[in-house]
Amino acid sequence: MKIKLVAFMVFVTIYSHAQELIKDEKINFYGGFESNSQWYLNDKGLKVTHPDIPLRENSYLFLNLKYKNWITGIQVESYEDQALLNFNPRYDKTDVATYFLQYKMDKIDLTAGYFYEQFGSGLLFRSWEDRALGINNSLRGGRVIFKPTSYFTLKSIYGRQRTGFDISNGEIYGVDTEIVLSDLFAMKTSELSFGLTYVGREEEVLTTPNPEYNSLTNGYAARIDYSHNGFYLSSEYTIKSKDAVVEVQGQIEDNFIKPGNALLMNMGYSKKGFGLDGTFRRLENMGFFSERIAKGNAYNDRIMNFVPSLTKQHHYNLANIYVYQAQPSVFLGDETVLKTGEIGGQLDVFYNIKKQTILGGKYGTKIAVNMSNWNALGGKFYLPKRDYETQFLGFGKKYFSDYNIEITKKWNQKWQTVFTYINQYYNKKLIEETYDLVKTNIIGAEALYKFNDSKSIRVVGEHMWVDSDKKNWAASTVEFNLNSKLSFFSSDMYNYGNEDSQLRNHYYSLGGAYRQKSTRIALSYGRQRGGLVCVGGVCRFVPESSGVSLSLNTTF
Repeated sequence: MKIKLVAFMVFVTIYSHAQELIKDEKINFYGGFESNSQWYLNDKGLKVTHPDIPLRENSYLFLNLKYKNWITGIQVESYEDQALLNFNPRYDKTDVATYFLQYKMDKIDLTAGYFYEQFGSGLLFRSWEDRALGINNSLRGGRVIFKPTSYFTLKSIYGRQRTGFDISNGEIYGVDTEIVLSDLFAMKTSELSFGLTYVGREEEVLTTPNPEYNSLTNGYAARIDYSHNGFYLSSEYTIKSKDAVVEVQGQIEDNFIKPGNALLMNMGYSKKGFGLDGTFRRLENMGFFSERIAKGNAYNDRIMNFVPSLTKQHHYNLANIYVYQAQPSVFLGDETVLKTGEIGGQLDVFYNIKKQTILGGKYGTKIAVNMSNWNALGGKFYLPKRDYETQFLGFGKKYFSDYNIEITKKWNQKWQTVFTYINQYYNKKLIEETYDLVKTNIIGAEALYKFNDSKSIRVVGEHMWVDSDKKNWAASTVEFNLNSKLSFFSSDMYNYGNEDSQLRNHYYSLGGAYRQKSTRIALSYGRQRGGLVCVGGVCRFVPESSGVSLSLNTTF
């Protein structure tokens, strides 16, 4: 706390002395403020009662000063009286969250304090912030970026991860190098780069006097990226040294020691009117946390690497009920639930039917097809002695699949329609370690009508057929943009097919938003369906609730 207080006082002092320089345009001052609050209400229909503290708020104030090659910044966060439901309980009250001092030139970039970074695709290391998910795993320490030439970059990091308003016990070291070979050899029509990564996590072993694993866990990765005209290819391979397996949060298995590895490949081709993109990934025991016992926590707290689900991020409400989460870790429950990672991929195909054709019409027609399929790793499992042997390209039981097609058609300057069909397979027992196998068929249709450049209305209708679990759903959304500043919306999701008539609930919501330059304020009232909320393939669980929400976001 003393360090945070000193950092805050230093920033205030710098800002106070900078006022004259700001007037002379020698210093650039910028920042922003974000506030998300909710007043939780009792709801007899959902059978939920408001928490002991019904009015809650998450607020973020960030301020930055730039003077020549120097940048300093600070972020203050407030969770009063408590954070929104199901946010990390380590976010509590009001405090200085992050601060940094950076010196940046063309060839050297030095940072002290809190910082964000990513090596390669993030399979070994990524630190980032996502306020909707409650993620901020920045490092407190130091970073050096050295770029002596246009084709060579060296990054070095050291620090401890943020967890709430504190830092983790584990220390993180890292080095990343990248060579742009196409610049080095003056390639004219192609781009080629190569990268190497090392990441170490040092955490003292306290659970046993003579552990069979080291306090230092090492990770290594190599990657290559190539593109030529419309073709591109990238690949990254990662290995993680032997470490104790954590199957259940907080329980370190001192006698269950395994290494980890990952392979990620992406290939595609694009030209005008056509695009093809394919991704393959194999993960084995790749859960990586700054503290071992953090594995399995519900808040993505102290997570070191980035392993999002590689599936289509649907904008339809019903398509996000049975949403897949990546399965990078080990869990040997019984003969029916055996997980050591995942293997699979997804394929995207985009095609634009030409204008002035029978199917394309005056404005053309866009078709997007997406297919994703994910399985457990195949292999041999030895439950009595807690061990396994995986096959590198072995496909075990199926986790999830999603096959969908989306057709977008512009009829004239005012009308545009979208039709979507989605087929999903969701192995709830294997993914959630609970029960049931769910198969869905979803259709969605939407129409957008533009009155003028800033005034429009969008109507969406959805239906999902489900063979088990909560059975069939229907949903609708109406969005009305009055002008470039003011908009309104209304939506409803109805679980009409639930076999329990008392659980056939409507999850309705209505509200509006107002935008003035860089400031946006939104107000809504309604019900929150319990389940996963996902951003970019990373999710957090939210409980069912009912209430009024207010959000404010501004930058300056």
